[in-house]
Amino acid sequence: MTRLRIRDAVPTDRDLIAEWMIAMAWETEHKRLDPDTVHAGVANGLADAAKARYFIAMREADVGGHETIAVPAGTLMLTHEWSDWRNGDWWWIQSVYVAQAHRRQGVYNALHSHVAALAQATPGVVGLRLYVERANANAQQTYAAMGMVDAGYDIYEQHT
Repeated sequence: MTRLRIRDAVPTDRDLIAEWMIAMAWETEHKRLDPDTVHAGVANGLADAAKARYFIAMREADVGGHETIAVPAGTLMLTHEWSDWRNGDWWWIQSVYVAQAHRRQGVYNALHSHVAALAQATPGVVGLRLYVERANANAQQTYAAMGMVDAGYDIYEQHT
């Protein structure tokens, strides 16, 4: 029997998360990221909870007796944004990646449900937000199935 368990990421997950982020950027936006920068960014996020909080979905399977094998299946990163309009924090879901072998098997659902339960249990959190590439119809369908709706905003940026 297999099941999914969500755990907090730890510093030793840095390389795996960084490789998944590099793969995600290529798959979703055809962007090649600098590996050194991504590895440093993930390390900084893992080291400072004020910057980010990462979760890892582990697919666990019983292999006989009391033995269980656990394989990383996906990840999700949270950041937060203060809202003076709501006097609370929005939690932003970012850096979502599910390994190809584990797609369409409930991994994102488990990660999202875990984060949503944490948000509901944390005073001052007003909701969850994420951004999605306009052309990523599969992701949009997945997020809609989780009860998320288009917030009606476009994102603008300026690089420094």
